[in-house]
Amino acid sequence: MPATVVTRDVPVGDVTFHLLEAGPKDAPTILFLHGSGPGANALTNWEWQLGDLGDEFHCIAPDVVGFGESTHPDPAPVGLKAFTELRVRTLIALLDQLGIEKVTLVGNSMGGIISLLLTLTAPERVERLILMGGGGAPIPPTPELLKLILFYENPTTEAMADLLTCFVNDPSFFGDDLQKIAESRMPLASRPEVERSHRATFSPGEPLAFPPEALATITQPVLVVHGEGDRLIPIAAGEYFAANLPNATFRRFPETGHWLMIEQAKPFADAVRQFMTVP
Repeated sequence: MPATVVTRDVPVGDVTFHLLEAGPKDAPTILFLHGSGPGANALTNWEWQLGDLGDEFHCIAPDVVGFGESTHPDPAPVGLKAFTELRVRTLIALLDQLGIEKVTLVGNSMGGIISLLLTLTAPERVERLILMGGGGAPIPPTPELLKLILFYENPTTEAMADLLTCFVNDPSFFGDDLQKIAESRMPLASRPEVERSHRATFSPGEPLAFPPEALATITQPVLVVHGEGDRLIPIAAGEYFAANLPNATFRRFPETGHWLMIEQAKPFADAVRQFMTVP
């Protein structure tokens, strides 16, 4: 029986987080951080995982600031580094507000970038780290990632449907529902504040990098998981992190794309359970 997933809004200083939560609050906490993209939020990334893992762990998944129903700063920080730094600061404040001292981070794509910077900024708050299709490696953007970044140059339902097929290994994964799913994501993606946050995130600014010498300072246990068919963040990114994080374990998922937590939902949840018991 899946755990009950509840939603609530949590004011934290000048921002408000829209938060999904499941599981006993006295259990170890897992903080799930979603990826980017037009219409991205915690619900679409993590709902199934919270229901499955909430039987054993305290699972929280916020819409990160600048996404979904959480606050969209106006003016927004310009550039990936500046916006990520704000996201890290507000997430640490969220943990303080919730009275949570330490978490295991699970970061997908941009959530991986945020997870790495949070770990470097406040290592005492991070018990362990899971990177799934994590961004931030020194790898040129793929054509599929550029489609995501440049979505608002042609923000149509057709463009959304085309973009969604890039997230999975095999577009037949969607069956006959691709158009319906694309249509369902457009109302959120079309909000002016969502577009503003997206454009600000991907505007030119000071670069954000994770060189080997910075990664070498992350001593927590790390699980790097990556789909071999990931077309947004290629598996070379996972190989880079596995090679440069000193306590990393690397697991490859064949015939799997960027949405590993959806395409391989149960195997991924099982991998998280097993990793949570690492000494």
